[in-house]
Amino acid sequence: MKILFLGDVMGRAGRRAITENLPRLRAAWKLDFVVVNAENATSGVGLSGAHAKSLLEAGADCLTLGDHAFDQRDMLQFIEAEPRVIRPLNFSKAAPGKGAQLYTSKNGRKVLVAQVLGQVFMKRPFDDPFSALDPVLKTHPLGGLAQAVVVDIHCEATSEKMALGHFCDGRASLAVGTHTHVPTADAMVLPKGTGYLTDAGMCGDYNSVIGMDKAEPMRRFITGMAKERFTPANDAATLSGVYVETDDRSGRAIRIAMIREGGLLQSAAP
Repeated sequence: MKILFLGDVMGRAGRRAITENLPRLRAAWKLDFVVVNAENATSGVGLSGAHAKSLLEAGADCLTLGDHAFDQRDMLQFIEAEPRVIRPLNFSKAAPGKGAQLYTSKNGRKVLVAQVLGQVFMKRPFDDPFSALDPVLKTHPLGGLAQAVVVDIHCEATSEKMALGHFCDGRASLAVGTHTHVPTADAMVLPKGTGYLTDAGMCGDYNSVIGMDKAEPMRRFITGMAKERFTPANDAATLSGVYVETDDRSGRAIRIAMIREGGLLQSAAP
């Protein structure tokens, strides 16, 4: 299978990067399944139902969220009616929606997508991601019920993402980090066949401070004082993420490549 995972969609620029580029890439690269982390797609904080619909219509098969999952209040109801949007498994036992979902790709193969939140340096004490993820992976063994498994690891600390990546090795086709909005350069296939990348980066304007217009973050760093609200930067955006090819029988990754399309960052096509 050919799978594309795109990192945190950041505001209007990120949404524009998806809607303008994903249909073309989906056709040109003959993609079987596309996962998009969209938790910052609406004004940089959360995802609205309307923006979720536009990203799905652009070609995403699944949207993942994160620690800002329900910052847009209508997502509380929208996620219950739209199975193509998932929130983290360990967000809250009372949270609506699901943290993992088995999908059928356009070629008929089954793809499991799951997401967990990290605990290190996060603002809230979320439940243990390892114990939340383990039963899901046991229930959907790679190459069995699921022909491919994608795990979105939404963490602040790179060490925690790496530990979760190794925890998934041999149990997932792709384990990829999100949340920091900064792409890493460590795409690899782990020893047991799981594609891994510490952070997919963001789909947004990189002429910014992690997607936000530069003026207010810089003012706060320099003076220690806030003057205005953060607003997403809105110039040319980069589509940022990771591409993985899997073996059709085992579901293990056989090729992985970082993706940078447009804006300030560029890389070759997979």
